[in-house]
Amino acid sequence: MKNYKNRYINLMLIAALVLGSSSCNKDFLDEELTTAYSKDYYKTEAGIQALANGTYYQVFAAEFSSEVPLTATESGTDEFHAGGDPSNWIWNSYSSGFKAFVTVSNANTVAANTNWDNLYIGIGNANQLIESATDIVSTNDAIKKTALGEGYFLRAFNYLKLVSQYGAVPLKTKTSSTVELEFTRAEPQKVLEQIIADFTQAYTLLTNAGAPAKITKDAAAHYLAKAYLARASEINDSWNSATKAADLQQVVTLSDEVISHHPLAANFGELWNYTVADGVNEKLPEIILSAQFNASTLTTGGNQQHLHFLSTYDQLPQMRRNLAGGRPFSRLAPTYFIYDVFDHVNDSRFWKSFQTKSIINNKSGNYYVNGDLGIMYIVNSASDTRFAKTKNADAIVYAKTGKTIPSVYVAYAADKIGLMADVRFPSLSKHLDGNRIDVSNTKGSRDIILARSAETYLMAAEAKIRLAKLGSATFADALTYINTVRTRAAYKTGENRSAYTDGLAAWTVSGQAGIPISFIPENSYYESNNIPVSTTATSLAISSIGALPAEDLAVIAKLGYGTDYDRMLCLVLNEKSRELVGEFHRWEDLSRTKTLVARAKAYNIEAALNIQDFHNLRPIPQTFLDGVYASGKPLTPEEKAAMQNPGY
Repeated sequence: MKNYKNRYINLMLIAALVLGSSSCNKDFLDEELTTAYSKDYYKTEAGIQALANGTYYQVFAAEFSSEVPLTATESGTDEFHAGGDPSNWIWNSYSSGFKAFVTVSNANTVAANTNWDNLYIGIGNANQLIESATDIVSTNDAIKKTALGEGYFLRAFNYLKLVSQYGAVPLKTKTSSTVELEFTRAEPQKVLEQIIADFTQAYTLLTNAGAPAKITKDAAAHYLAKAYLARASEINDSWNSATKAADLQQVVTLSDEVISHHPLAANFGELWNYTVADGVNEKLPEIILSAQFNASTLTTGGNQQHLHFLSTYDQLPQMRRNLAGGRPFSRLAPTYFIYDVFDHVNDSRFWKSFQTKSIINNKSGNYYVNGDLGIMYIVNSASDTRFAKTKNADAIVYAKTGKTIPSVYVAYAADKIGLMADVRFPSLSKHLDGNRIDVSNTKGSRDIILARSAETYLMAAEAKIRLAKLGSATFADALTYINTVRTRAAYKTGENRSAYTDGLAAWTVSGQAGIPISFIPENSYYESNNIPVSTTATSLAISSIGALPAEDLAVIAKLGYGTDYDRMLCLVLNEKSRELVGEFHRWEDLSRTKTLVARAKAYNIEAALNIQDFHNLRPIPQTFLDGVYASGKPLTPEEKAAMQNPGY
């Protein structure tokens, strides 16, 4: 299934047109769609498989050639705030222009309807796949079972995103043979029932062959567990009491099954050690499902997430943009929550998730040479009194060369300016990709991990915490799952704690197009912690719920949590950040647990000014409201207002 994006076909069904179009006039709907296949083609085995390939691309990969994943899942949370580029600042700030129409900053601003439209197009394709795979006369299991299971999964996958983002949404489970203009919003209870039924069908029909490129039984189990967890979460507490206990037990049962088949990678860094498309790191057993990309120049859009989490290193002294440094669109920067939530001495995950050093590649004068350390971020603790200034930090000397470092930025310095007041920041490295044609090319070939078993462990832990609140488990039961993830995260005895790699190491030669590289396989562990070389392991395991890590106690105190349930839920959400930061889960996790507002107010400087409780759901796009009819007529302003989510 690696080539599904190169076989993408236009499958624009009428339901998707009606739900997604900003122009629903009759002339538009009467145009001949010459790029689409006829429905007769989907009655053939070849047609069904082509349809499955196209739907895989539409549902899994297409959004990653845009900024939709950032605006939908990372902006406006406790993990990230606005970076150096303001294109999608409004999605992070929740300011007055964040409504059914989103105020446009520039051509890169994601419209209010983009995600909605894309999700319904994928649902339309999945509906066609389900109907075609059901109707065809075939004894080929790849058609009757696999394609059908894939169809159910793909529909549920998109509806889970829709209900998580918007709450009540139109529920469309059949293709349309005529133009439909009248739609109502199904309540979340009804939508989640459909999602759970669809994922259950997929789980029943699919095998475990082909992971992570293909949808498998384990992928269905993982997402079915996620759907049950969503239904049991706080955002649905007005109606979920009858199903909550059974749902949470299902989360544990399904998670245990998935975990048994997908062992964690031995080293957290293995997941991000990308050197070439389809390389070893993209096929680790931990990975359950991924959105597939490759190095083909024919790939539509490619994976562009390598652009968005990078700091603008190329504007600093002695530095020049290069393929091994990345092209920095600089949309999102980490918050101090991310800097502070890790144990920086014993937990390897911060140092393996963020780039903190770059070497000079554009020397000037006679003092520096290319290869000297040019940029360093010191991610220290608030109690560190070594530094007077946040920027340049009084000309720090790099021990290996004896030379001062041209650009140094310190998380905690006496001037208290801080990294969030500057456009420079440690870059999230999980999506970086040096395996591109040239420095200006935006098409990445790196796969996107959609699901991995570390997340499954933490879903099981959260379910145990919720069951403990109901009296069906103990809070300590969650620690078994959390500690497995933390044990993998800990530095091992003898491990080189300054070692670093990311996807920019895919460019391994000295330079490209005459431009020297800026990548260095080293992080600022020792400089940040101000400790001598250390090789002795210290356990990260949590011994009891009364002995939570200092990093978590600081968050608990800041957010004012007192009960065991709130403290443990806070712990698991913190652990999700440590493990999964930047992997496109955060907004939905915070929204469903109704912790989004408190955490954004506490840690996101732009969001804190504006975010309110109604922001736990997104605005229903105006383009949809303007295209919907009731009783044969367009909705009145009052009817549109009634269909909109509160607050918008």
